[in-house]
Amino acid sequence: MIEINRAVHLVAAAVWVGGMITLAAVVFALRRQGVSRDVLRAAARAFAYVSWTAMVVSILTGLAQIQLLHIRWDYPRLHLKLALVATTILIAFLHQIFAKRLGPASRGMVELVLLVLGLAIIVAAVRL
Repeated sequence: MIEINRAVHLVAAAVWVGGMITLAAVVFALRRQGVSRDVLRAAARAFAYVSWTAMVVSILTGLAQIQLLHIRWDYPRLHLKLALVATTILIAFLHQIFAKRLGPASRGMVELVLLVLGLAIIVAAVRL
């Protein structure tokens, strides 16, 4: 059971973080080609469906792993990972709500922060 849970967790995390990298490359290429903002929004919305699904699956399987591996809830490295995940979710949620009001440079900075946080979560997971 733990192997299946771990595999699903890793795939969901890879889809989420890998998707951010892919979306950044696609948006950059589309902007260079001068596509309309509506096309960029459509790409972001399509990614959001995949991203939020992967994030939920990753959270659920991560919580299951904590139980299956008998990791103590007071373990400091677990706290770090949970804090990074919570921060990422909050920023992603706020970004989705307020992205329309931000300029391209501000959106890009928020997306860069989310990517760095995603990579930090992976590092924290490896250190668990």
